[in-house]
Amino acid sequence: MRPTPDDPDAWYAYLAEGNRTQARKRVAADALIRNRAGHVLLVKPTYKPGWDLPGGMAEANEAPEAALARELREELGLDAALRKLLVVDWVPPHGPWDDQIAFIFDVETLDDAQAAEVRPHDDELSEAAFLPIDKALVLLRSRMRNRLAAAIRAGKTGHPVYLHDGHSILPTQPGLG
Repeated sequence: MRPTPDDPDAWYAYLAEGNRTQARKRVAADALIRNRAGHVLLVKPTYKPGWDLPGGMAEANEAPEAALARELREELGLDAALRKLLVVDWVPPHGPWDDQIAFIFDVETLDDAQAAEVRPHDDELSEAAFLPIDKALVLLRSRMRNRLAAAIRAGKTGHPVYLHDGHSILPTQPGLG
């Protein structure tokens, strides 16, 4: 017989068991950061090949936007305001990794002085650069390239998008096509 809230000790034990056995998702939160010229900020991690958007993985029980703010401070010394959600992307298991939920948030445009100060602040990044969108897209891995392109479209339409491994599965989403 399943316990009820009338027996708090049994009820909480039942809920704790469910929490223990349910799937846990990894969460990534990245930022679309631009300078006044409209160039996009990319970073070059030291722990994997290629370029990426600034951001990173959430810690246990950390909200995506809090993870992004923390990562921007730790890796770039940047305290930038998040403006809106642009993309949610479900990424299936790949390689040694379980699935994850990846977010991209729009971050305030940096003025010239702020953009000039952006540089790696820890050993997780070797470079940070503002690049024209077309060049940034070429430098990114396929999944991230698709995610960035969707984020740019979402910023133009004002509607966040949901992706499945970097691809739209909802053909009626504004800004996709």
